[in-house]
Formats: sequence, structure tokens, C-alpha cells
Amino acid sequence: MLLGQVIGSYVGIATVGAFAVWYTHSSFLGIDLSADGHTQVSFSQLTNWGECSTWKDFKVSPFTAGSETLRFDNNPCDYFTTGKVKATTLSLSVLVAIEMFNSLNALSEDGSLLTMPPWVNPWLVLAVSTSFALHFLVLYIPFLANIFGIVPLSLNEWLLVLVVSLPVILIDEILKYIGRRMSEQERHSRKVKQERHSRKAKQA
Repeated sequence: MLLGQVIGSYVGIATVGAFAVWYTHSSFLGIDLSADGHTQVSFSQLTNWGECSTWKDFKVSPFTAGSETLRFDNNPCDYFTTGKVKATTLSLSVLVAIEMFNSLNALSEDGSLLTMPPWVNPWLVLAVSTSFALHFLVLYIPFLANIFGIVPLSLNEWLLVLVVSLPVILIDEILKYIGRRMSEQERHSRKVKQERHSRKAKQA
């Protein structure tokens, strides 16, 4: 129960976080995100983008999204609507990656991936690989990308996806470790109680 709540919370934070990072940072943890030329805004501007029309001298530079260059000369506020295509793609990719990594965690309810690596279940590895392959197809085949309203990601943008997604494995490992320790303590406590009960029964 706790594991599901923590992982679910992280999924939400990670997907929204990737969206916000693209808008508000030119780099993140040493990963350069400025190559597409997009304009950074403050977190306050991002969360209050509906007031964009009242901002004085707000301007947005054009940026590349796949083979297209998005421009906002007529209405800079479109940067938060039609211009969110790259940020949305990052969020979707983070969601896909987290779910795939989290499926590896499901190999064992309380066992670590160090003792039960993914390849013990080749069908799961195949399923994860196929899911990633299908996601790549949707991203990098133009007519599919247009249908789903997403754009190709660069190598650095994929690094961002991985940096945001991979911690789900660490979180799960920590929670499993805590669960194992609690189970061991509970078993030890039961054993001690049983031994005491046995001693009392013998004395009686």
C-alpha cells in the first residue's frame, strides 16, 4: 500500500517536473537543454501563463521541434499552448520510462533487483524493450508523431528523461529494504514470543 502511494506520487512529480524543467531551465544537472533555442520563463510565469496577455514586453524566441521551427511572432502567449509540444513529449516519455522501469521492480514483492535481475524473466525484458521500441517509432516517424501530437527528442532530452525516471528504481529498492527489515523484526519478535511461551509451558 505504502509502496504504491510513494511510487504514484513520484510518477506525478516526475512527469510534471520534466514539463516544468523544460520551460524554466536551459540546463538541468549538467544536461544542456538549450540546443533547440527555446525561451526560459520563470516558474511564476509558467504557473500563471493565463495572465500572459498582461505581461509587458513578453517575447519568445523561435525553437526547433523535430524538423519544424515554431514561431510566436504574432502571439507570444501561444508559447504556452501550441508551444508546449516539446514539454508534453518530455512528460509522456518520462511516464513511459517510469512505468517500464517500475515493471522491473515488480519482479519480486520484496526482493532486490541485485538478487533478482531483470533477465530472470526474459518475457518481461522483451515486453519492456517492445514498449520502448513502439514509443520510439511514434516519436521518430513523422506521421505518427503528428497523429499523437508529439515531437522527436534529442539525445540530451533523453538524458533528462532518464535522469528523472531512473530514481523510481532506487525509491523502490529503499522501500523494499525497509519492508524486509520490518518483516525480519516481526519474525524475530514472533520467534521470541514462541520461545517464551514454550518455556512457560515446560515450566508448568
